Order: sequence, then structure tokens, then C-alpha cells
Amino acid sequence: MMIDDEELRDVFKVASEEHLQNLDDGLLHLENHPDDLAVLEALMREAHSLKGDANMLGVKDVGTLAHQIEHILTQLKQQENPASSLGDGTTDSPYERLAHAIAAIRKLVHEAVTGEPARVDTFSVLAELMGAQPGKREDNPSQEPEVNSIEVISTVKNNTFDKNQEPKENAAIQNRSTERLVPSISTSLDGTGAEVSRSPKSPTNSYRIETIRVGTRHLDTLMTQAGELTVTKIRIAHRLGEIEAIANLWEEWNRDLFTNRFAFSREQQGDVALQRLETFHHHSEKRLEQLGHLVKTLQSSLSEDTTRLEQLSSDLEEGIRTLRLLPFATIFNLFPRMVRDLAQQQGKLVELIAEGKDTLADKRLLEEMKDPLMHILRNAIDHGIEPPQERERLGKPTTATIRLRAYQTPTNIVLEISDDGRGLDLGKIKQIAVKRGICGEEELAAMAPSQIQALIFAPGFSTAPLVTEVSGRGVGLDVVQTNVEKLKGTIQVESFPGLGCMLRVNLGITLATAHVLIVQVNQMPYAIPVEFVQTACLIKSEEIFPLEGRDTIIRDSQPISIVQLADLLELPPMPSGLTQETALSCIILQVGQAQLGVVVDALVDEQDVVIKPQSQLLKRVRNVSGATILGTGDVCMVLNPQDLVKSARSRSQSISSTQTRQLAPTKPTVLLVEDSIATRTQEKRILETAGYQVITAVDGLDGFNKLRSQFVDAVVSDVQMPNLDGLGLTAKIRQYQEYSELPIILVTSLASDEDKRRGAEAGANAYIIKGSFNQEALLSALKRLV
Repeated sequence: MMIDDEELRDVFKVASEEHLQNLDDGLLHLENHPDDLAVLEALMREAHSLKGDANMLGVKDVGTLAHQIEHILTQLKQQENPASSLGDGTTDSPYERLAHAIAAIRKLVHEAVTGEPARVDTFSVLAELMGAQPGKREDNPSQEPEVNSIEVISTVKNNTFDKNQEPKENAAIQNRSTERLVPSISTSLDGTGAEVSRSPKSPTNSYRIETIRVGTRHLDTLMTQAGELTVTKIRIAHRLGEIEAIANLWEEWNRDLFTNRFAFSREQQGDVALQRLETFHHHSEKRLEQLGHLVKTLQSSLSEDTTRLEQLSSDLEEGIRTLRLLPFATIFNLFPRMVRDLAQQQGKLVELIAEGKDTLADKRLLEEMKDPLMHILRNAIDHGIEPPQERERLGKPTTATIRLRAYQTPTNIVLEISDDGRGLDLGKIKQIAVKRGICGEEELAAMAPSQIQALIFAPGFSTAPLVTEVSGRGVGLDVVQTNVEKLKGTIQVESFPGLGCMLRVNLGITLATAHVLIVQVNQMPYAIPVEFVQTACLIKSEEIFPLEGRDTIIRDSQPISIVQLADLLELPPMPSGLTQETALSCIILQVGQAQLGVVVDALVDEQDVVIKPQSQLLKRVRNVSGATILGTGDVCMVLNPQDLVKSARSRSQSISSTQTRQLAPTKPTVLLVEDSIATRTQEKRILETAGYQVITAVDGLDGFNKLRSQFVDAVVSDVQMPNLDGLGLTAKIRQYQEYSELPIILVTSLASDEDKRRGAEAGANAYIIKGSFNQEALLSALKRLV
């Protein structure tokens, strides 16, 4: 049942989240320090407060479970040896039963504040807290309650799974007749120990921080500044009255001037004319003096008001920005249970040490970094940490250490995730890169060790030998890199063979403002974030030469492809007036390991700007990340360097022969993914005859790698394929924000309604059956979607 009062719902949500997080953290602490009575007493207070809040608001189920948790903690405190009572973390220990109950309470709290059914059988969770085991009869059946159906929603340590996989659920044991109490367990975890509700029609929502606690002193400061802003607004309104007075004086003066001119034309001479002239001069001098005084007063007042307004605006902006700052503890506290459960599942011993929890960051940055950090931690446990026996043989402590550290530099927020595991195997990375078509052997031979290590971020890269709940699906660090780049950040890897590995993420301090380079193309300004600008230079036409179909220059003994920014933005051609001797303005972009030279008409300025996000209609315009308003009042698009590099890879137009740009009509590009060579050839011919440019791929993994390396307008894919099938490919594509609107058409022989439903759930836009296949159906779907 949902709490009726909206304000009370919000209060209960915030308070219960804090109580549950403290309970969870305290239980994790007691597992390693079971004799810490101070923590045990603190947990009793948390359970008691949660019980009181729930009972007061009528959330009886939460109150009942919290009461039983408090009772168990009280019993533990009364034991002479609490360590023996807590057990070793196995499923029948009080520790695990308490953890299960906390997870169930989270579901019940969510129901109380949203109204969404929790599907929690409180009676069964209560029975488990009291020691009942699934499928086990009590010694005294006469005291057991009779129930018709029991279904317990609870956390199960073996159910930790990757966010991109479907959860593995234990079948619910349901009894339809009057038998004894037989609790069953059915759960879904998101990897943090918190339960999530999953529905085929509503995929899991992204992590969002919905509530921020603000100290009253911050609100008092903002209220004071808002009051001063109101005063300044009134003062500026008075300035408007002064401007009106100047305008009236000017009109009166102009009217008198016209009147006297007319009089002078009628009375060319005589005393009357002289008298009128003297009077006019006298009034003119007086009015000129008044006008000068008004203008000086207005200038001084406007200068003061403008300065004050700028200061107030700056203070308000900083104050609001500060309110959005939260400590990294907000997300760091989500990881200890996940690490503990996943390590236990794999038979490993891992200690997570979090440093820099008090480091502050923007709320959105924390939201966007929660999933990447989870991926990195899971990857470290699965791939980097050795089993205890192997660590002992190598002379390492049997318990591995993962260190999660956050700190701030003058220009960046830095996250470091390090472990003392086995490190990266360069030889294995090379083998996987060649096997999955990421790089050729010749390319690998020319790479430095750091470049080879960076291949772990390539799409589809995975060293897992088989598909498990944790790894082996080719999803992971490529998603991490994409999310980091979306935050205008970079990620680096450092490996020490046999000693461990470190991933270092550098993020901008603020997401609302950016330091940009303003360039001009076709008489329009565009902004490029300076953190991606390596240098700016002038190049001459004789420096440009073709290399692999692309215009290239040499800088620091390295070949760099160059392209006109107007071509990347698909702008119409304009007369340039350039000659062979004219030097071209070129910006060298550095995006990860990739470099690109971008030719522009002019370099205008370098300044700090406030970035305005795109509207929903223009949420993901290619090559554009946002917009800003310059001091001139002009709207300026802020370009996305990552997109510019991707767009350049798909173009090979030459500017070396002429400096005038020509806009050539381009064909829509379709990525055709089909493992059958006969079907692939047939469909390719149909698409090319219809005017499409076709890129072919032999399976889902090959298709995804080609999609990430070049721009396409649509994807046509088979469903049943090796390595990665069509449904998996579709779901993988939809994980990336830039492909959220990419049309995907599945062409398959699977014709049942269930197959069509699975295709729609994966994210396909159209589903065409091969049995009734005709080219009109495919072309009609493409025409409608592209």
C-alpha cells in the first residue's frame, strides 16, 4: 500500500534509505568484526528508528520485519560470544537471514512510496528470520501456521549478475493445498544488493539520485542572494525610468528645434528673431546640461547594477552548483556487498578499500559513473583476482585487495580502481584481438604496450573462455569507455604483470560549463571542447598527401588524417576564394589514441561557456553534444569530438587537389548482418538495386564491430547466427545512447508470436519473416524508418 501524503512519502523514502544503507554497511562490518558491540548497538538503533517510522505511517510490513531485525540484533548483543552466533556468512547464518530481510524491506519501501507491487510475502520473510529453512519441516508441526501459497522475495548471494544479462531466478515453491510452511526464494539483483523489478515491457531504469539533502545554511545563503537579486532587479527597473526621461527630453528638445527653425524661416531678421534665437540657445544649453547629467547618472548606476548583478548571478550559480555536489560515498557505499557476494560466488577472498569518499562531484557525474564502476569492479574480480590457492602459491596474501580511490585535482576529478591480481596478459590480448577481428597482426606488431592494453576497451573484446553470469558476453569495458567519454572524460589502463592492474578515469569537475575553442565554418561559429584539442596549426596544400584514400599530413613524425569540418557537418558549399598558396587553419584533435586534423575557415576565440543540453527532439544529433549562447548573442553548437572522429572514418573525400568544397549526394548506408552467404548475397543485391550502400557482416559480433567503426543509417540482421545472434546484437546496439534511434530490422524464419515479442523487447523496429519474404516488405520498412 502506498503512503497517501506526498510529503510524507518523500520523507519516508529518504529516511528509510539511510536506515537500510546503515544496516547493510553495519552487517558487512560485523561479518569481519563480529565483536564490535558499538556497531551492533548502532544497528539496533537503526532498526528501531525504521520500525517507528514505518508503524507511524501505517507501513505495517516494514515495521514488523524491522521489529524482528531489532529482536535478533538484541539477542546477538546478549550472547557472550557474538562471533559464534553470526556464523561464517553461509546461507543459514543470522547474518544472511538479516541481509535477506533488508533486501525485502527495500522492496516494501519502494511499494510504499511508488505504489508498485512489491510481491513480498512478509510472513515467509519473517519465518526465515526466525530460522525456517526452505523445504524443511519444523520439529513441532502443530505449531506451524497453515498457508496456501508462499513466495518470498529475498536476496540470494548466488544471483549476482551483469546488468546487461537477464537475472537467474530460483523457481518459487508454491503450495496450493494446506501443507506446512515451505518458504521459497525468488529474486532479482542489480549487482549492488538492492532488488530491482524487471518487466519485459519496461527495461531497468538507469541509476538516479532523486533526493539531495541540503544544509539550511546553504538555503539561507541562496535566499539572501535571491533577495539581493530582487533589489537589483528593482534598481534596473528604475534605470528604465531614467532612460524614458532622457527620451522625453530629447523629443521635447527636437520639437522646439523644429518650431524655432520654422520661425526663423519666417522672420529672417529683426529683434524678434534675435530674441527667439537667444532664448533657444539658453534652453538648449540648459537641456544639454540636463541631458549630460542624466546620461552620467545612468551610466554610473547601470555600471554599479551590472557589476552587482554579475556578482549575484555568479554567486547563485556557484551556490546551486554546490547544492548538486555529493560525496563519492553516495555510490561507493553501493559496492561492498556486490564485491563480497561476487567474490564468495567465485570462491575468492576480496577486500574492497574505498578512499576519498568525501570527495565531492556533480550529482549527474555520480549517476553516470555508477554502472561503469560496477563493470570495472566485476571485471577485476572475474579476470584479475586469482583464487586463494593460486595466490598462496605465488606468495601473495590469500585475501586480494581492490582499492577504489577518488580525488580532485585543480582541473579534474580522478577515479583510480586498482587490484593486486595477475595484471593484463599482453599475449592473450593480442590473440583475442586477432581472433575477434579487432586488429591485424601487422597492426599489433607496430603497437606500443600501452596501445595493446587499451584494446580491452574495444567493442566485443572479452577474454572469458565461456559465457557465464559475470563475463563472456562481449559487454563491459567498451560500455565503460563510452560512458566516460559521454562525461567528457578519458580512461587509461596501467598493468603490472603478476602484481595487478589500475584503471584511471579523468573527469571534468563540472558538466554545466566547458572551456571551448570557437571556430568559424561557413560564417557560422562552432565550439570544440579544448580538452580534445591537441594543437592548432596552419598547413599548406603541398603538405597534404593521400594515404589509404584519406588526406594526410605529417606532425611529429606521425601521419594524421585531415578533413574539412564543413564536410563532417554536411554543410552546403560556399565560395572560399582560396588559392594553392593559402594556408589552411587546422585543429588537431586527440580522442583517446586517435588523432584527426580538422580544417576550419578561421579560429575565433577561446572562452568558457555554459552548455545547454539538447532538447528531446534533438537528443542525439550526430557530431553535436549541446549548444551555448556566446557573448554576441549568437547560438553556437558545441561539437562532439568523439563523433567527429567516427564520422571522419567513414569519409575519404579529398581536399588536396582543390580548396573548394563540393557537396556530393550520399547514399543511405545499410549494415547487413547475415551468416548465410546465399541470403546475404540476395539481400545485398536487393538493397544496392534500391539505391542503398551496403556493408556486410557475417555474424552479430562482426556486425557490431563494423557498426562502431563507421556510420550507418540502418541495420538489417538475421536472428539465428553464431558468436552473437540477432537478438543479442539488437540488445547490444540499444545499450549505446548514440544508437537509440538507429533503425533495426530483423529478417528471420522464426515466425511465432513469442519470437516477434522477443524481437520487439530486444529493441527491433521491424520483424520480417523469411517464409513470406519479398523485397517490397524489406524496402518498404527501410523507406519508412530511414
